Amino acid sequence: MAGGTTACIFCQIARSSTSTPLLHSDNRVVAFEDINPSALRHYLVIPVEHISTVKDLKRRAEDYTLVSHMLDVGRMLLQRDVPQSKHYRFGFHQPPFNSVNHLHLHCLALPFIPR
Repeated sequence: MAGGTTACIFCQIARSSTSTPLLHSDNRVVAFEDINPSALRHYLVIPVEHISTVKDLKRRAEDYTLVSHMLDVGRMLLQRDVPQSKHYRFGFHQPPFNSVNHLHLHCLALPFIPR
């Protein structure tokens, strides 16, 4: 789980090695806007540590703590940036439906954007 690769775009974002503006950064997670938003606001919260997918999470206290922190950060950002929206959605994609092999929590403020 640890380490990551230079080929992982989310690892690069977490290390501030890209031009992606960060909405939040701490020692455990970073948050930024999804490049292909599907709602009024669509943020991604990722761990700094490379964890490939939700299937790599174990039933350990540190994993529960990490996921809770990711959710808290996402909720805080949405409440800060779109306080008028009262409808939020949060979720992970499971393989094979994930687009990047680095754990990321989708944080959405509705309404969804029609495609």
